[in-house]
Amino acid sequence: MGTTTPPRTLAEALRARGDDSLAGLLRARPDLLNPVPNDITQLATRAGTRASVVRALEHLDRFALQTAEALAVAPDPAPYGTLLSLLTGDGLDDGEQHDDAGAAITAALPGALATLREQALVWGEDDRLRLVRTARELLAPSPQHPSPTGLGPTVAEATAGMSPGRLQEILTATGLPATHDPVSAVAALSALFTDRTRMAELLDSAPVEALSVLDRLVWGPPYGEVTPNPTPPVKWLRDRGLLLPVSTRTVVLPREAALHLRAGRAHRVPEPVPPAVTAVAERDPQAVDRAAAGQAFTALATVEELLKLWNGGGPTILRAGGLSVRELKRTATALDVPEPIAAFWVELAYGAGLLASDGETDERYAPTPASDEWLDLPAADRWTHLATAWLAATRTPGLVGGQDAKGRALSALGPELDRSAAPDVRRRVLALFTGLPPGTAPDPETLLRRLRWERPLRGGPAPAAPAAPSPGGTTSGGGAEGTDLRSRLALWTLNEAELLGITGRGALSSQARALLEEGERAAAVRLAPLLPEPLDHVLLQADLTAVAPGPLERPLADMLSVLADVESKGGATVYRFTPGSVRRALDAGRAATDLHAFLAAHSRTPVPQPLSYLIDDVARRHGHLRIGAASAYVRCDDEAVLNEILADRRSTGLRLRRLAPTVLASQSDPGPLLEALRDMGYAPAAESADGDVLITRAGARRTPPRTPPVPVPEGPPVPDDTLLGAAVRAIRAGDTAATVARKETPDSPSSPGPSGAFPRTTPAETLATVQAAAMTGATVWIGYVNADGAASQRVIAPVRVEGGFVTAYDHTADEIRTYPLHRITGVAELAEEA
Repeated sequence: MGTTTPPRTLAEALRARGDDSLAGLLRARPDLLNPVPNDITQLATRAGTRASVVRALEHLDRFALQTAEALAVAPDPAPYGTLLSLLTGDGLDDGEQHDDAGAAITAALPGALATLREQALVWGEDDRLRLVRTARELLAPSPQHPSPTGLGPTVAEATAGMSPGRLQEILTATGLPATHDPVSAVAALSALFTDRTRMAELLDSAPVEALSVLDRLVWGPPYGEVTPNPTPPVKWLRDRGLLLPVSTRTVVLPREAALHLRAGRAHRVPEPVPPAVTAVAERDPQAVDRAAAGQAFTALATVEELLKLWNGGGPTILRAGGLSVRELKRTATALDVPEPIAAFWVELAYGAGLLASDGETDERYAPTPASDEWLDLPAADRWTHLATAWLAATRTPGLVGGQDAKGRALSALGPELDRSAAPDVRRRVLALFTGLPPGTAPDPETLLRRLRWERPLRGGPAPAAPAAPSPGGTTSGGGAEGTDLRSRLALWTLNEAELLGITGRGALSSQARALLEEGERAAAVRLAPLLPEPLDHVLLQADLTAVAPGPLERPLADMLSVLADVESKGGATVYRFTPGSVRRALDAGRAATDLHAFLAAHSRTPVPQPLSYLIDDVARRHGHLRIGAASAYVRCDDEAVLNEILADRRSTGLRLRRLAPTVLASQSDPGPLLEALRDMGYAPAAESADGDVLITRAGARRTPPRTPPVPVPEGPPVPDDTLLGAAVRAIRAGDTAATVARKETPDSPSSPGPSGAFPRTTPAETLATVQAAAMTGATVWIGYVNADGAASQRVIAPVRVEGGFVTAYDHTADEIRTYPLHRITGVAELAEEA
């Protein structure tokens, strides 16, 4: 019975995998697919590049990463038992590692190792586990790059370059036999530090202050600074090799000694089990749904108000892009929300494709044509549109008000707010919600701990803190955990989900659960019954106000927003009628009779007499003055009114002069002149060059048609099964072409070169070989140069040879292809398998 030869390289390990395993690797690390590797060797090479390994490490959970970190400090190769002991310890610790923790690590380690193997970060059998060299370099300790485990270099690494005399001094101080061979001396010192009995005896003889110094270094960082004249405890440690010199002022605790002090553990707290997400409250699921629906209704109303606010042309765009601080503050005041909340609504409408730049010379933000279509949708469908856009958006309004890497302020709608991790974090946070019973509000802190466990390397730490002095003349390096971007994104997700109505009272609503699991249609069906029905009436009151006891139908709301000003919001909206609001309706082309009829038709109470008088009074004076472009002029049939205007000191800045008894001219433009006379208490109307009254429609500015911004994905997309299958077949075929045995003909110039080299044959030999293969159905190996000059090697089965072309089944591409014979550099027959 034959034996299986263990793989000697990563390429051999990958070559021994099945197709499903290779597809799993490409699915877990999709960056390896761009472009598709030519063969297994190229796949292995690409899997070991620094950029790809870093990306793979960033997607490991904490225990899989701890397993890789333990392998980085273990011997290479390492048996499974050594790896397990680095994670569980040797059982002789001070009680920090309990039996149940060791059992959890023992149970979880095979899964973590399988993950590392699947992603080609670890290869080899259990008796010879090898971490990919690039991963070892990234995770192994060095003075420039401290290990995540907090361990330092080995005794052999730390004593490299040390003089034999100094090694003899250390051996003598520790009671070891003297030797003149540096290799033997290092081996003896390493054996001492790994022998628990002799190491315990050595530490028992150490001064108490020396043990205190070791306590500061044992869990890392293992490097410390020494003064030119160290204290006796530090000198005692240095003389016995427990602190080895790295430079004239820096010492390090060697790895073997640190592992003894740690009871054999590479990590202080291994985390084999993901932390549980705990609940802070259990709420009635129906109450959660109602609260979320109420917030969803508020979200729709706020976005509609924002669109209405910018309907006639919103704020101008900064030269660097985005909204100015003043414009954001003005928008927040109009929406009656804090500025960070206003930034969220603005970014949400922008991400949903409802707002955009109008592209004019005086560039402004304005609603898009899609906003009109959105407003015509049922309320539930409008909400699902917003929620879906929010889930996929890479825009992060939580950054507004902060600064970029160059110290520049980040503005709402600015170009620097995209974070590719945002969609993944949002969906992962909501996925943790879905794992809880309905109505459960999770504890944010435990939720953040779970996210950090799942992706511990994402975000990255802040710069290390300055080193802190320690007793005994040493200084231990310090480090500060920086603010994790994923944690900030998760906190923003919790807040934004509540604002949007994804959650209610801190728990996931059933309509949001349906959106995540079943799609927009199911979510809209669940939400629709919870939203209030639009009303077709208001309640007019004698104090010139109208009360809307609920949401209004869109035509009624649009007309009322022109005819009156919103005074207060809440469960009921209060509108107030003023001379300015009535004039606004008249400017929009409404006659007084139209306004009376509108109010009578939509009021459940009689139209109050003061309101009728207000409309008639404003309508009687409306258009009494006419303003047109001359630069501008004012005309009125009543000379007394013009005399009154000229006599008013407030009109001095308008520089008016009389052209005729009923006409005044001004050097101001018509717009400012119109506003100035209105501020003086008059009710002028604008007129065209033909003398007709101009009707100003309320809000008619729209941007050109525009699709919502495409979210920038975080890394390459995960390939589908079809692409994976084709890629695996192509890699296998290319590997066959690169490694298959070929017939050797030493006496012929057509003999193929070394493995991987392109065959070279004369045109006559090429033609003869492919013709023979077509007749016998054989498979051959060819070198081919395409029209762009790119050379490749392929395994083909010729079917027909005619007209200077060979038609063959290409095993590399898994399809029938036709190749010009003049582009084939050479051909070699494949050897028959034994």
